[in-house]
This record gives sequence, structure tokens and C-alpha cells, in this order.
Amino acid sequence: MDPFGILYTDLYQLTMGQVYFRAGLHEREALFEGFYRKNPDYGAHQAGYAVFAGLDPLLGWMEEARFGEEEIAALRGLKSRSGKPLFAEDYLRYLKAMGGFSGLTLRALPEGRVAHPQVPLVSVEGPLLQAQLLETALLNRLSYETLIATKASRVREAAGEAVVLEFGLRRAPSKGGESATRASLIGGADRSSAVSLSHLLGLPSSGTHAHSLVQAFLALGHSEEEAFRAFAEVFPDDTILLLDTVDTLHSGLPHAIRVFEDLRRKGHRPVGVRIDSGDLAYLAIQVARELDRAGFPEVLIVLSGDLDELVIWQIKSQILEEAPRYGVDPDHLLRRLVYGVGTRMVVSWGYPALGMVYKLVAVRENGTWAPAMKISDSLEKVLNPGHKRVFRVYDGRGLATADLLALAEEEVREDAPLTLRHPTDPTKRRTLRPGEFTLEALLEEAFRGGKRLFPPVPLSALRERRDRDVALLDPGVRRLVNPHVYHVSLTERLFALKEELVRKLEG
Repeated sequence: MDPFGILYTDLYQLTMGQVYFRAGLHEREALFEGFYRKNPDYGAHQAGYAVFAGLDPLLGWMEEARFGEEEIAALRGLKSRSGKPLFAEDYLRYLKAMGGFSGLTLRALPEGRVAHPQVPLVSVEGPLLQAQLLETALLNRLSYETLIATKASRVREAAGEAVVLEFGLRRAPSKGGESATRASLIGGADRSSAVSLSHLLGLPSSGTHAHSLVQAFLALGHSEEEAFRAFAEVFPDDTILLLDTVDTLHSGLPHAIRVFEDLRRKGHRPVGVRIDSGDLAYLAIQVARELDRAGFPEVLIVLSGDLDELVIWQIKSQILEEAPRYGVDPDHLLRRLVYGVGTRMVVSWGYPALGMVYKLVAVRENGTWAPAMKISDSLEKVLNPGHKRVFRVYDGRGLATADLLALAEEEVREDAPLTLRHPTDPTKRRTLRPGEFTLEALLEEAFRGGKRLFPPVPLSALRERRDRDVALLDPGVRRLVNPHVYHVSLTERLFALKEELVRKLEG
């Protein structure tokens, strides 16, 4: 049995399914939405947006997941506390006949696009039992990849035009490393050290060498320079040497320069050096100065070792301030830097889980959608009910100014005034006049009849979506620290419906 098949779920999805089955509700049309409640807060810095990722793996899984003989046998073996079968035979027969998720229609934000809190990333419509059974797998795939793509996007913002390499496979959570690599590349990393996934995504993998190469030569009575020469002899056109095994400036760098000089005499062009520890900004300045003096002004300097967006920002700031003191052009140095980001990107350092949720928002009753509601003492957890559409609102500058949730049946037009209501505060609203805004519908149909509706989107297209959407954000929303809060709003009709349902539930 495939451990990542249709039973890759929580038990309560299956037990709720049996309740729906016994109550005759299992084929009642239902509507669920998946969204996250707040942007990542990493402690010293915060995200002003997210980058949606994980949709393609989810769609592929939905096509393949099935209740077969092995899965039914596994469920048949589960017992209640009294020792009786947990699941009845008629329910198991129904699951086997149902097979998978052929009754569901999934609409989604296109993968790679910018996302915001409380705004549906996916909308799942279909039989209540099937829609319920999708929850765990959907959240597992979308939440983690979106979290990592968001972190990678922030690293990209901090790095500017510099190359970013994803080095995190060794530190990622087991098979989650595949998802982390994919999400990092969507979010902004240029290359990855992960060989198999890079190949599958159509990219060459990237890397240098580890300290162990130098250590092995030293342990056997050889020198650091001999280790460098051995690497350069095998890879003369791809030589990047790690400088800090012994001493970055007084051992690694002079040894690397001598090896580079030999490569140049043989007609090869050295690629770069890597620094993995110490004061990376100071060391980069000193290394650049010596490489320039030796006639290697274009050799890349790869920085690695617990980097994230804030550390990269600090490194760049320090270089801009200190480099001129040593006769080094800071702008030229910044252009030759490469950032190798590992652990802190693939574990979303400082914010380990996005907290994405999957909530029932409507049930079909007598041919119409009856809104479902959930209230909470926490205002951010009060549900936005009903069958909805989602729009992105662009202002007169062409920048995204709000995401708008509207009831599916209401007309939202650009040639009429548009009032945006705060989701929870009745005193906050603003009205846009025609000509001051444009609208873009966000959710697109992605899965129906058991099949995805489009082939996997190339990585290049996913990156273009991310680049375009981030460029259309207000600079304040893109800030790495204390970003401006992007507006997520409701239409007047949806706000009124929400208030009405809250009053009814509160009695």
C-alpha cells in the first residue's frame, strides 16, 4: 500500500465520512475553502504577503488517489474501543465504489501568485464526503510549499539581482525536501543543490565542495592547496573552492589564488570561492580585494552559513558602508556575490507552519447554496461564509490595493462605485469610484471529473507569476521589517450576510 496514497490522511476525516454516510449527507453538495489566517511573523521581521505553491503536486495526487483493495483492507482492520470494526462494511463498499475524487471541482489561485490572509487559495465543491476526505492532503501539500515559497521570495527580495542557491536538502524534513526545493525555486531561488528535483524541473543543479574534501587531504598528510588542485584538475571549468576549512584569509584564499593562476595559464576560467563562516561581509570585502589584486575581478564569491533574508540585508548594508575603506567598489562586489541559503529557507526559520485551514462555507439546499458559518472569540477566526468569488483590486497606479471577497451571485463592476468593507470592523470602509480601479478575478478552475484541467505549469512560468505579482505590490507591503498591512475586504452584501449569520448564531 502506498503510504502517500488516499489514506495519507487523518482518521477523523474517515470517521466523519461514516457519519455523513449514515446520516444520508455523504452526497450532499458542499463547498469548502482553503486559506491561511495571517502572514508569517519571524520575530525580528515579518512577511507582508505570501507566495502560493503546492498546487501542481496536489492535482497530480488527486488524479491518482484511490480506495483499492489494500486501502479497504487497512480500514477493515481498524477496531473501536469495544473491539468491534470501526468502519461498517456498507461504508467500506461505498468508499471502494467511489474510488477517488471524481466528484469534486477545485478552483484555485494560480500557483506562483501572491496570496494574502483570509483570501481563499482554493475552493472545493462537490459531494460532502469527498470534499471532507480531501482536507488533510490538501493542507499538507499547499501549506508547506506556500510557507517555503514565501520565505524564498523574501530571500529573493533581500538578495536583489544576486544569484540565490537553495542548499537545504540535508536539513529539510525527510521527503519534504523535495517540496522545499520546488517551493524555493518558485519563490525566488535561481538554482538548487538537489540533483533529482533540479533535473525533473529542467534546471542544472549547483554546488561547490564540502570541508570534508580538504579535511580528508589534510588527514592523509597533504595540504589544503593540494586538495584545491585535486578538485580543479577534475573540474577545471567549474572550480569553486571553499576557503574557510583552515583560515579564510591566510590559508584558503592564497591557496585558491595560486590554483586559479594555474587554471588561467592552462586556458581555464576559475568560477568562484565560497565562504561558510565568520563575518561574511568583512571576509567578502577582503577576499574581493585580494582577488582583484591577483587579476580575478570577476570570480564569484559565494556566501553560505545560516543565511536568511535579514542576514543578507545586513551583509549588503555592511558591504556598502565598509568596502570603500578598503578600496573595494561596493556595487561591483555586490554584483559578484552569490548567496547559498539552506536551513533557514527550507524550514521557514522563525515561523515553522503557515496554519492554513480548510473550512466548510456553504451547503447546497433546495437548489441554492446555504451559507455555513463559524464564529469565535478571536475575530480573525470568524468565517467569511457563502459561495464566493475573489477579485484583486488595482488602483490608478496599477498596483494591487486590495483583495475583495464577493458573493458568487452578486455583480461586481468597474463602471460603478465599489465599497470595500473591513472583514471584522464595521467602522472601516472605503469607496472607489469608476476610473480609480480595475478588477481581476483570481480563482481558476483546475480540477473536475477526476482530472486536472491543465498540464503541469513550467517552473519559468511560475517564477514569472511571482515576479509580476510582487512587482505590483506597494513597496510598503514588500518591506522585510514591519510591512504595511495589505487590505483584504468584503463587499457590502457579503459583510451584511456575515453580520446577519453572526447575530443568529449568538442568539
